[in-house]
Amino acid sequence: MRLIDRYLLRQLVAPTLWAIVAATGLALLSTSLTQLDLIVAGGQNALVFLKATALAMPQLINMVLPVSVFVAALITLNRLQTDQELVVCFAGGMSRWRVIAPALRLAAVLALASLVINLWIQPASHRAMREVLFEVRTNLVSALIREGEFTQPAPGLTVYAQSVDRNGQIRNLFIHRAKDDGGATTYTADTGRLVMKDGEPILRLFRGSTQELSSDGVLNYLTFDDYPFELKQFIRSEERIHYKPSDRYLHELLFADLTQDWEKRNHLKLLAEGHARLATPLYNLTFMGLAVWAILGGTFSRMGYGRRIAIAGGVAAVSRILGFISVSAAESEVWLNILQYAIPIGTLAWALRAVFRQKPSRFVGRSLRGRKSPVAGAAA
Repeated sequence: MRLIDRYLLRQLVAPTLWAIVAATGLALLSTSLTQLDLIVAGGQNALVFLKATALAMPQLINMVLPVSVFVAALITLNRLQTDQELVVCFAGGMSRWRVIAPALRLAAVLALASLVINLWIQPASHRAMREVLFEVRTNLVSALIREGEFTQPAPGLTVYAQSVDRNGQIRNLFIHRAKDDGGATTYTADTGRLVMKDGEPILRLFRGSTQELSSDGVLNYLTFDDYPFELKQFIRSEERIHYKPSDRYLHELLFADLTQDWEKRNHLKLLAEGHARLATPLYNLTFMGLAVWAILGGTFSRMGYGRRIAIAGGVAAVSRILGFISVSAAESEVWLNILQYAIPIGTLAWALRAVFRQKPSRFVGRSLRGRKSPVAGAAA
């Protein structure tokens, strides 16, 4: 029997892994488009884009795991049932539980992996990604300069550059700065380069001129070969990285620091996210149970199990949607968090009850009626 258990498990593992890879790839394409817009707008290179994409993968894998389990289990179990390999298992004396145990064990392992991702890997990757995106948004060069565009990185400041080469050299720079007293200063330069001096960013302008118009209408004109344009005053130093609920670890969600104003106002939202981290891995077991019910929840049929598969798919979709709704509802009423656990566990219990409702002997008898099974043929 152990040999058959391992065989059934092997049949399930490969399709599940392929389904996870395929579903993650599709989800990654959709997510990377949003990140690509931000990276391109920020003037970042491909390495930053790949880093942000890689950091988004743990959450995407967690999202597609239940669906991958469901699809892979349906394909594998349907093939095993159509080829009458499961019928042979029942005819050989294996109980219904023994036949479906490998599938449930695989789902349990994936649920445990999903829990590990939820509790440790996802928060760590989200925090790292938040820092990468924060650097992109606050990057000084991207905020100041975009090739061929007039930008306004700060109030009263307008910047234009014709081009920026790979070495960071900026060509044909135009900078206009309006003053609070009504005056203005305009800088033009053939080339420029961003450098750091004493830890502060400076835009060095080469071979250019300045035109300063005072508030009383006096114009001052000056040419220069090398002029340091200080950027410290335009850096938004007050900006800080704010970690959203999806970026926080479980203890930060369930035991929020209520002395902080934001945590106090969003206490229920943090609790809902914390319980969602614990409850969502259960959907791996739930979707596996629904796949098992779709194939083994009735008599053997050579015409396929399209009707039961459609029902199982509908139940899976409804249960997951209700799970999302329960998370939103729990953000206003704390006791509704129990629904996050009740929905997947209740759906799994219903599916397994339907699977075990029919006795194996009756199942085997109907399955083999009018057709000699491989086991029966071997016995003859």
